[in-house]
Amino acid sequence: MALASKKSVLPATEERRRFQRVKVHLLGRYMLPDRREFPCQVINMSPGGLALLAPGIGSVGDRVVAYLDHIGRVEGRITRIIDNGFAMTLGATPRKRDKLAAQLTWLANRDILNLPEDRRHDRIVPRNPIAVLTLDNGTKMTCRIIDVSLSGAAISAEQKPALNSLVTLGRVQARVVRNLEDGFAIEFIHEQPAETLEESVTAR
Repeated sequence: MALASKKSVLPATEERRRFQRVKVHLLGRYMLPDRREFPCQVINMSPGGLALLAPGIGSVGDRVVAYLDHIGRVEGRITRIIDNGFAMTLGATPRKRDKLAAQLTWLANRDILNLPEDRRHDRIVPRNPIAVLTLDNGTKMTCRIIDVSLSGAAISAEQKPALNSLVTLGRVQARVVRNLEDGFAIEFIHEQPAETLEESVTAR
């Protein structure tokens, strides 16, 4: 028993053996210690930690609070910086970790079985979210892609184009369909192929 309790206080190495990471595609938002908030996409997760794609990257050791689709609020600390994002631990009680394990099992099975809760066009956060938007009068402006799917995108920019106006994101033609609190949404004229989506919307 003494050995077992000793073992449980070695989270750095033991956690990696106890918790298997599951590949997931979850959108959310997170906040760094300076209270800046950013959108994110979780690419893998276990009850003990996660890795996410993120436009704003803190430092190793920084505390992060995140709100994730299907999961809710989680918090932890950045453990390492990865390409276009970071990995972080999750601080949670044993009960919360059991709940996370159940949620992750459901999410993994949902993707494998293609259950109806899975939307046809999942949104993603591009690896490089900075793009060029061309307005219908030819004006070009730099914008940030909040998220994008095969059929449209949410955009943040200095100005909001008129509703129903035609725009071009990268080299993809689209129409402005609604205003958002921090930007606007566009719908692509033609559905985009998944394999060239990111390249097309960020083309300059």
